[in-house]
Amino acid sequence: MTDLLIKNARPYGEDPTDVLVVDGVVDRIGPGLEAPEDADVLDADGAVLLPGFVDLHVHLREPGGEESETIETGSHAAALGGFTAVFAMPNTDPVADSDVVVEHVHRRGAEIGLVDVHPVGAVTVGLGGERLAEMGTMAGSRAQVRLFSDDGRCVNDPLIMRRALEYARALDAVIAQHAEDHRLTGGAQAHEGAAAARLGLTGWPAAAEETVVARDCALARDAGAALHVCHVSSARTIDVLRTAKAAGVRVTAEVTPHHLLLTDGRLASYDPVHKVNPPLRGADDTRAMREALAEGVIDVVATDHAPHASQYKDTEWEVAKPGMLGLQTALSVLVETMVEPGLLDWRGVARVLSERPAEIGGLPDQGRPVAEGEPATFALVDPDAVWTVRGAALASRASNTPYEGMRLPGAVVATVLRGRVTARDGKVQA
Repeated sequence: MTDLLIKNARPYGEDPTDVLVVDGVVDRIGPGLEAPEDADVLDADGAVLLPGFVDLHVHLREPGGEESETIETGSHAAALGGFTAVFAMPNTDPVADSDVVVEHVHRRGAEIGLVDVHPVGAVTVGLGGERLAEMGTMAGSRAQVRLFSDDGRCVNDPLIMRRALEYARALDAVIAQHAEDHRLTGGAQAHEGAAAARLGLTGWPAAAEETVVARDCALARDAGAALHVCHVSSARTIDVLRTAKAAGVRVTAEVTPHHLLLTDGRLASYDPVHKVNPPLRGADDTRAMREALAEGVIDVVATDHAPHASQYKDTEWEVAKPGMLGLQTALSVLVETMVEPGLLDWRGVARVLSERPAEIGGLPDQGRPVAEGEPATFALVDPDAVWTVRGAALASRASNTPYEGMRLPGAVVATVLRGRVTARDGKVQA
């Protein structure tokens, strides 16, 4: 492995220094370091050096949905976005509910080698919500699955959810719940509020999320198990999480970048690029998401990166599939919504994009401090950059970004995975 010298970097936004990497590990940190012979030299030019980002929630579509994304194209997008580990959700075809499928996803990620791809196992067979999948078999496979979810669908049956939590505790695993009571959301197209009423769209009540989270916190409490709540979107859900955490329930939660920035006001155009599950909500909910992330009630940012080929998005709102791209814009949206307003500093960014996601996902070699003796797994961020989002220019196979034409602050200029540069100046390093 070629040694690496990173010059003029600012760890966590602090004073500029140099970082020498030998055999994939940080050897020395200090000013004026000399590069060993044949070392790769990366001049950070004052960029902020952070631990590589970890995304607990992506959809890579492979197997079965390769017209929208593949593990390879998703890995390219992840590396360019500063990510060094991603968790691939199981709603593929076939569903990742067996050791065969999760091992395929894990193997393809390793073959591509740009980012650590960790498959998420399904909680129930075929995401059907009726029978538990072979969680133990997936956990014991070469993929070593430690995160299970039926994302895209809620585990609605409380008995099934209780059993899943009990098994997860025995496996030292986490159940990630897509909190949506489908009895309240059947046919819903938008957040239940003034915008939906004005546009004639069926309303999606926030209670559909809040009630499932409350139920699952009680089940996790009784099971002594780890529960993770996917894509929190409602201010009232935050109240439930705060109460549960104060009572000692092992519950964590994520928020997406789009739920930090966008509101249901975007729906006025009827453009299905803004259709997402859970839906974009009101300004009060968006503000509550930011405050909860700063407070730590919401633990992490996760993209819910959901690419869709044009035939699934360039259609009528009612039949369009929900979902948005997120990997390459996540850092910039976090800068705009949290860093520039002073809600998070760069150590806070590291906490919600690197450290806590790695802890929740059980990745001991990710989210590590920028320090001597630690793995050299980094994201370099130019905080002063401003760029214009163009879906066609993103690395994903799909282009369904809700930020098309927006100018966003902050840019990832390089990504390093265990001492190897995987992305640099907007280009993937093979």
